[in-house]
Amino acid sequence: MTLRILFRPQEERLAEILNNLGMEYDEKILPSIGNEVLKSIVAQYDAGQLITMREKVSQDIREQLQKRAVEFGLILEDISITDLHFSREFAASIEEKQVA
Repeated sequence: MTLRILFRPQEERLAEILNNLGMEYDEKILPSIGNEVLKSIVAQYDAGQLITMREKVSQDIREQLQKRAVEFGLILEDISITDLHFSREFAASIEEKQVA
């Protein structure tokens, strides 16, 4: 699963962010909270649900990421799942179950 995250720092916390985390704050924070949130949300769904309930999964990820990002002074403007990939065999199996 791949996410696209558009963000900006909270202006009033910019000095704090730069002093504590440095200029590469986004490279330090976003991958770690992104992986943390993705793992916790994805674990709540089976593979079929990840495909059929993509909008719900995306919403859950968005809500949790926004909560975590605020702790670090970041505002998330947009979050979207850009890639959800399973093996061909697995995807075919899920599709067969849905058709049945």
